[in-house]
Amino acid sequence: MAISTRAASVADLAFLLSQASHALTTELTAGLAALGISPRGHFVLSRAMSCDLTQSQVAELCALDKTTMVVTIDELEKAGFVQRRPSSTDRRARIVWVTEEGKRTVAQAHEIVARIYDDVLAALPARERDAFIDGLVRLVQGRLSTPVHCERPVRRRTPRAH
Repeated sequence: MAISTRAASVADLAFLLSQASHALTTELTAGLAALGISPRGHFVLSRAMSCDLTQSQVAELCALDKTTMVVTIDELEKAGFVQRRPSSTDRRARIVWVTEEGKRTVAQAHEIVARIYDDVLAALPARERDAFIDGLVRLVQGRLSTPVHCERPVRRRTPRAH
């Protein structure tokens, strides 16, 4: 299916998605700063709360590479939001255990994130919001779920500290 002439002449899909992602991540970073947590940290904590997951399992759920996951867990542990505990089934593995402080922080972060998402989506007419989210979900779970092999892999951009 070809992109419509109008859309092709107005939009560069990669640029638009990248710009939207960068702007939203920056707003989330600013909104979560008072809690001492990053958007990535919030995402990791949220996934780790679901059950006893190893660091590798949480990394897979969050689509994070091993190095990024270790750095993120180090930050969360230093803040007192998680502890690494030995797995009862594999002594080499560590369970990411969310502390009570981490659970309180996740609950507060959910409120901040929901407020920001609501504000961002309010820029769209109400009748278009669900279709927009549904379309993104279908793309991310379908056609864009796995990057193609590339001789020079594209690195994911991480926000710079200001």
